[in-house]
Amino acid sequence: MKLTRRALLGSGAIAVALPAAAKLRDGEARPNLFIGTGGHGHTYPGATLPFGMVQLSPDTDVERWDACSGYHRTDTSIMGFSHTHLSGTGIGDMLDVLVVPTRGPVQLTPGTLANPDAGYRQRFSDEHAEPGYYRVSLESGVQSELTVTERVGWHRHRFPAGPGHILIDLSHLILDTSDTQPLIDEAHIAIDAAGTLTGSRRVFRWAKGRRIHFAMQLSRAPDRVTFYGDGDIEQAAGSTRVAGKRVKAVLHHDDAGAEPILIRCAISGVDVAGAIGNLAKEARGWNFDRVRRRAGKTWRRALGDLEVTGGTADQRVILSSALYHAQLAPTLFSDVDGRYVGLDGQVHELPAGGAAYSSYSLWDTYRALHPLLTLIAPDRVKSLVDDMIRQSAQSPYGPLVWPLQGKETGTMIGWHGVVPLAEAQAKGIPADYAAAWPAIKKRSFDFTAPDKDNSLGRDLYDRLGYVPADKIFESVSRTQEYAYDDWASAHIARAIGQGADADRLFKRSGNWRNVLDASIGFARPRFADGSWWTPYDPIQLGHMPKPWWRDYTEANGWQATFLNQHDIYAQIAHFGGDAAFEAKVDALFNAPSTLPANAPPDISGLVGQYAHGNEPDQHVPYLYAYVGAPWKTQAMVRRLCVEMYRNDPDGIIGNDDCGQMSAWFVLSALGFYPVDPVEAVYVFGSPLFERAELRVGDRKRLVIEAPGNGPTTPYVTAVSWNGRPWTKSWIPHAELIRGGHLRFTMSAEPNRDFGRALADRPPSNGRRPG
Repeated sequence: MKLTRRALLGSGAIAVALPAAAKLRDGEARPNLFIGTGGHGHTYPGATLPFGMVQLSPDTDVERWDACSGYHRTDTSIMGFSHTHLSGTGIGDMLDVLVVPTRGPVQLTPGTLANPDAGYRQRFSDEHAEPGYYRVSLESGVQSELTVTERVGWHRHRFPAGPGHILIDLSHLILDTSDTQPLIDEAHIAIDAAGTLTGSRRVFRWAKGRRIHFAMQLSRAPDRVTFYGDGDIEQAAGSTRVAGKRVKAVLHHDDAGAEPILIRCAISGVDVAGAIGNLAKEARGWNFDRVRRRAGKTWRRALGDLEVTGGTADQRVILSSALYHAQLAPTLFSDVDGRYVGLDGQVHELPAGGAAYSSYSLWDTYRALHPLLTLIAPDRVKSLVDDMIRQSAQSPYGPLVWPLQGKETGTMIGWHGVVPLAEAQAKGIPADYAAAWPAIKKRSFDFTAPDKDNSLGRDLYDRLGYVPADKIFESVSRTQEYAYDDWASAHIARAIGQGADADRLFKRSGNWRNVLDASIGFARPRFADGSWWTPYDPIQLGHMPKPWWRDYTEANGWQATFLNQHDIYAQIAHFGGDAAFEAKVDALFNAPSTLPANAPPDISGLVGQYAHGNEPDQHVPYLYAYVGAPWKTQAMVRRLCVEMYRNDPDGIIGNDDCGQMSAWFVLSALGFYPVDPVEAVYVFGSPLFERAELRVGDRKRLVIEAPGNGPTTPYVTAVSWNGRPWTKSWIPHAELIRGGHLRFTMSAEPNRDFGRALADRPPSNGRRPG
């Protein structure tokens, strides 16, 4: 697949497998929820609400990496419908409370993709998905529909005449051959006298030891219920409960086809009582269609604040789909009574109006997703920031890394939870930032504090100015990413009056230069004695054998050379000035697109050695603006918008990573991007459409126009803001958030003078060039 996509990009061809969707209104196209469900996109097509707790979606596989979300478009059978999913991640988990509506003999194992008939898998047809709703026909003759409220999944299953049954499988989850311990160590299902089915399980997949609880009701009481314990041993007739590690229940209906069977299932991360409370609050009555209409209305509000004209029909669908995928995570993790499980493992209660969230893919999403939300959903950002502050204070590890359902996974490097906090503070979003400071300070300066893999080597980084390659794996990327987190933390410290700590952090944020060898112009592994690793090959991900086999995080020497986002003029000087730095960025995009055999599939979407399918370099196309050559940014951004995204299941060049890839497209298609979110400015690129109108901030209207824009006019020759000439190649967030009129003059030929003057180049590290 990877070779096929590289060949595609090399040819410049764009395949369109699905027709353009119908418009909801002028300029707004229906999202294609199957974008990203093929290839390596790792998205799912099922029903959810913006940032909702429940993601009710079909599962087709639990073993392949490309089925991290539980679904892949190429699969031909469905195991059932589960209530929690991850969107676009590179690691799988969740898939809680699988519901399997079917007929015939009871089967308790799913079978395989190759042989669905060996289990309860079912082939399927007539699949349809739209925001808040999913429908499919199963080979058993059952027609299944799904919709949601925030905490409740709703099913409507229409059976043919005659008997049928519904399997509830709590043993269903993402599998991985590397797991050595039992993936579920305790579970139970019970039914009460009123027919409410409840249950829980504790899972040790990615988020080790997370608990999930559910409460489920059916519109028609089953004629009998059969419970199965470990080993699929049937419990005694009349049993009302089963406990073990891999438990199941079968709800039998002697005449399942008499009328549709509706299911409403609430979940909770706290306890069964929380799930029951969520069900009672959000699931009143049995009107499936009304719930579906409300879900659709919620999504129309969330997507309707951005309208575009121009571009192609497919590009409008891609934009609408990207805006949809950018509002799936973080996911709600607090019950209607305000309780949630903190990262300290304790149950906490929120202040009135508060919310707790999960699925923060921060190594990815700090770059574009959180900045996008500061424009289009500042109220949501306020809620997220308050939550990140609370959870940072509660976590034994301090600032958030990759928390998932009450567990800090520590996945990826750094502690990038500080970045959205610093960004929000810089953009004027009110919050108690001081409440997060003790946790940030502990992570920054207390080298006896507990580490996960994400923060190893902090003491060496502080003492030597870099993480040495002979001591800690992924040392080069760690040095640069720790430096960026220092930069963000320093802003928070300064804002709350911690001047001495801010000075220390600002100074340490320059440590990136200690792993950039100016003599060769590359990021390079460095030993504790100060020497550089030789011989050096920028194509390689690492040099030494395991466990230090990677010197970079999901990158190689080429890509890691440009990790610095916050001190760009210092790096330009470090590499010999504007011309040398511009040539280096040119070389990145023009180098042979070869990777070593041990490169992970995350490194995808190559243009030269630039990898658009992974996050570390996604700001790099915009770096030309810092050397006065924004016309090169314009050409490359337009190419990436056109070549890396398609209206097709294989339409995202890499993992969507909880909306980061999608957010990059939304911002870049509008014409700007935050190279350093903490700087609170956007660098201009090349808008994709002739006109975009969106609501920003406090319902202000931002109009972006590029008259006559088309495939042959990628270059910006002039910009005006509110009718006045704007000579800068960037614009502050403070301007855009007030609303106004941004106009781009587009051309087939570049204007090499636009943005060339030193005064017109973007700020970095709070200063301008020269």
